[in-house]
Amino acid sequence: MLCRRAPPAPAMALQPISLLSLVLAWGCVASSSLWHTAVAPPQDLQITDPGLLGSLDIEWKPPPNIQTSNGCTVKYKCEYRNAGDREWKVIFTRKLKLRVGFDLSRTAEVKVQTLLKGWCTNDVEVQSEWLYATFRVPLQGKLESEVQNFHCIYHDWEYLKCTWQPGLLAPRGVNYGLYYWYEGLEHTVQCDHYIQDHGVNMGCMLQNLSQAEYKDLSICVNGSVAATLLRPLYATLRLHNLAKPSPPQQLVVSMSAAEELRVVWSPPGGQTPPQCLEYEVQLAEEQGEAKAAWASVSTQVETAFTISRANRSRVSCVRVRGRTNNFCADEGFWSEWTQECFSVSRKEVKQLFILIPVILGLSSSLLIFTLIGQCKKKSPAGKPSHTLVGC
Repeated sequence: MLCRRAPPAPAMALQPISLLSLVLAWGCVASSSLWHTAVAPPQDLQITDPGLLGSLDIEWKPPPNIQTSNGCTVKYKCEYRNAGDREWKVIFTRKLKLRVGFDLSRTAEVKVQTLLKGWCTNDVEVQSEWLYATFRVPLQGKLESEVQNFHCIYHDWEYLKCTWQPGLLAPRGVNYGLYYWYEGLEHTVQCDHYIQDHGVNMGCMLQNLSQAEYKDLSICVNGSVAATLLRPLYATLRLHNLAKPSPPQQLVVSMSAAEELRVVWSPPGGQTPPQCLEYEVQLAEEQGEAKAAWASVSTQVETAFTISRANRSRVSCVRVRGRTNNFCADEGFWSEWTQECFSVSRKEVKQLFILIPVILGLSSSLLIFTLIGQCKKKSPAGKPSHTLVGC
């Protein structure tokens, strides 16, 4: 029996299938272009100086024809730094204006890009190209006329002490002034408590700065003298990163029932938050005739430390110091060491204390036997002695 081939399908039967494929293909292309929407960068990036000692205003306009409907979110990523810095500081925001701190002695560099995410991008973040801008204030005077060795410490979270030295090219009779500003002040403020050396301002003490904590503190140290322009110094400080606490208080070393040494202390005084402190414990170990060497054994947030029984006999002294921990600051200054040095009993001393009761016990026994012997000699023959009283 022969099998017949089925006749070929008419050409017209293929048309609906072709039209359907074209519709699906167009939908895929449209969908693909929708999920990969490009976004334009912001426009008209500007940096302006409001006269706040390094706190500059950064402002821009949104990109043209930005799609903000259909559940899409527009944000901006702003990165900034001073020329010469290795790392950029980053801020994510939906605003179109920021105020950040710079060192005005160097060029300020800023870049901004648009970030688009939501239904229009299939919930994938789309980034624009960067928009760049720079800013520099006109500098007066020679670089060598700027103050040297500018250094600040925030003592006990109570007052800021800044010191400096005159510039190499600073003439005699120069009059220095320190000015500062932080967010919340209406205008810049001049230091009202200078540290002087032979009538020249060489430092400044600022108090009541709790409102400036965890903010940019902008500082300028400028000098003036007749007919001479001096280069001003600009600095942006973070008080919590300059904190230096006082030494820990009430250091006590005691012996536990398990013959372990227990070291306990109290947080320092002042306004330093106790939860923001960490401590370093050091022990001095005997080195024979040589001077005892200090060794760090712990860095911790607790205010107690235990020295095991096995190591106790080698320890001759204990000391502790503190600083702001990394939960409250990126860095900080160590306090001075505790002044008291509590000596610890050595192994030989311990053995001596063990031998003293034994020697006393043997001496008492020998004395008793001697007294008994003497009493027996004094008693009449054949009459036992009934008492030792009066022997």
